[in-house]
Amino acid sequence: MTEPRNPGMSSIPQTAPVHTDSTSPAVEMDPVEYTLRKRLPRKLPKRRNDVYVNMKTDFRAQLARCQKLLESGGHREICVHGLGLAINRAINIALQLQASSQGVLQLAANTSTVELVDDLEPEDPDEAGEPMTRTRNNSAIHIKVFYPDPQ
Repeated sequence: MTEPRNPGMSSIPQTAPVHTDSTSPAVEMDPVEYTLRKRLPRKLPKRRNDVYVNMKTDFRAQLARCQKLLESGGHREICVHGLGLAINRAINIALQLQASSQGVLQLAANTSTVELVDDLEPEDPDEAGEPMTRTRNNSAIHIKVFYPDPQ
């Protein structure tokens, strides 16, 4: 029988390397001294048929928006984009669209990695150091939902 995980192990604060720019060496920081501010991801070019899925908006509303774009007749394809936690929701929306069309719609998925930038601001500006930035990678998915060309 396997031994259960120790829940206390995950609560140990860890230091992470922080880079102020690409040429400076890694600096150890105390997570208690800084506040993490996550910047919004860089947006891809927004077209009328692009749908950016997130976890804050209601799933049914996002699904209805996609259905409306496809059924209005103006678009033969839409692109559903999901980042990080929203990847599962983007996949689910695409599969729901395909199922509701009785298999008429086809899907083509591409994955990518998106570089995100976080700002680390000192809690006490008098005592702590200067604000820093940190880059990290996050997974993304881009699903093309389209009607195939009639032949």
